[in-house]
Amino acid sequence: KVAICDQLEDPKMTKSIVKRGVTELVTPGVSYNDKTFDKNNNNFLACVHLTPCNAHGIALLDVSTGEYLASEGDKNYIGRILQSFSPNEVVIQKRLKQTFIDNFGDKMYITTFDDWVFTKDFGYEALTTQFSTSSLKGYGIEEMSNAIIAAGGILHYLKETCHDKTEHITSISRIDEDKYVWLDKFTINNLELIAPSTPNGHSLIDIINKTVTPQGSRMMKRWIVMPLNNIDSINERLNIVDLFTKNKELSEKLRGHLKNIGDIERIAGKIATKRINPREIIHLKEALITLKQVKNECELIDNEDFSKLIDNIDVCEKTIEIIQQRIKDDPSSLIEKCGVIRDGYNEELDDLRKLTTSGKDYLQNIQKREIERTNIPSLKIGFNNVFGYYIEVTNVHKDKVPQDWVRKQTLVNSERYITSELKELEEKIFSAEGRITTLEQQIYAEVIDSLVEHIKTIQKNSFITATIDCLLSFAHIAEENGYTRPEINDSLELNISEGRHPVIEKQMAAGESFITNNIFFNNNLMAI
Repeated sequence: KVAICDQLEDPKMTKSIVKRGVTELVTPGVSYNDKTFDKNNNNFLACVHLTPCNAHGIALLDVSTGEYLASEGDKNYIGRILQSFSPNEVVIQKRLKQTFIDNFGDKMYITTFDDWVFTKDFGYEALTTQFSTSSLKGYGIEEMSNAIIAAGGILHYLKETCHDKTEHITSISRIDEDKYVWLDKFTINNLELIAPSTPNGHSLIDIINKTVTPQGSRMMKRWIVMPLNNIDSINERLNIVDLFTKNKELSEKLRGHLKNIGDIERIAGKIATKRINPREIIHLKEALITLKQVKNECELIDNEDFSKLIDNIDVCEKTIEIIQQRIKDDPSSLIEKCGVIRDGYNEELDDLRKLTTSGKDYLQNIQKREIERTNIPSLKIGFNNVFGYYIEVTNVHKDKVPQDWVRKQTLVNSERYITSELKELEEKIFSAEGRITTLEQQIYAEVIDSLVEHIKTIQKNSFITATIDCLLSFAHIAEENGYTRPEINDSLELNISEGRHPVIEKQMAAGESFITNNIFFNNNLMAI
């Protein structure tokens, strides 16, 4: 764990030493810094509530995206969830640390709390307060006491690590055990779904992940380790993949659009935590404009399942308008450097900017006038942090210096002077620049506060973007590798004709080709 310390007060507002203190704890499972985690993977924090009756609770949160999940079940089910989501840190009861290690291993970073954190009343209050609701019925976990306890433990951990800006954690979703085919760690490892078993090998995700957005890549990994088991849901995905394979122009156009959208899911998290920089805000605006274009271009596509996705895109007109009106198209990367707020938005800011611009023009006029007045061609006006603006004259011409100049500094080859006119102008420019900084930061903070109200919509758009990205990836590899659509039914037969192993065929030497295999399984026959 790393403690981040920062100033707790504005240096301009105190005459004594500025107070400093811990403002954030960075841990393996709780971090907002892009450099501390892989953009293509989730950074989950988990909390597990162990009970004596083998009905345990588990919750997971990626604080960088706001994705919040909960479930409960027996030891094996909890183990499968931990394997599928691969959290970087797990919160558990202090007295049950060894029990957790005995059941789930010691490969994860473990944090412990006392038992009072792991109570239903504590968890229920924490969740309803977070979501501003009176109950949890709308989230499907009202009766899941152990899941509620685990979810409450996560919110408590955020407070303990000074992560109090959580407006992007807008809901919690139940992980339905019956919705997925659950794979244990041995299956995931032996099938090399996510990671190869040899240093130079390839995994399944290496072959089929052709997504172009970070949120799409994160979703693809989830889909691989948590495959659906509902025929209708599977066919909904396949119907859209089928559309993309048959309409290559649409597919290429959509992939081009998605490349411009970027990681709006984590941008939403940065809005909530006030960590978003001006250029990321402009990127958000451009991404939303791109999504608007996607919706307009796809509204007439004749595919019911695809239309459901497209219809749910929210073009966020208000969000685009807020950014367009207030932020420059090419702002500086840091608000502290100013140059972020658009000209014409704030009259006082415009006037102050004109003053600083005209003040610098006035400095040039003073320099030109004094050169003519003193007949010193090398005279120049400069600035330093010690005594502000000054006039510099070389030793060759120092005898020509007027009586109203005040000598301020002697150098080896020159001398520096100040005048009352220069000091008055300096005060005006400094005052204007200071006020500009204050105004820009104030307006920028108002922009972020306005965007907070649209976080949930941005997150919904990110989910839709990720879904389309994954399905486009499937269509892309199907076209590239000659894959065909499977027929899914309720029978107990598996019939593969001329099947090819997607990973092995990509590892074959040049000139070699994979020999296809026919496979037929049912309750009575197994033939390869």
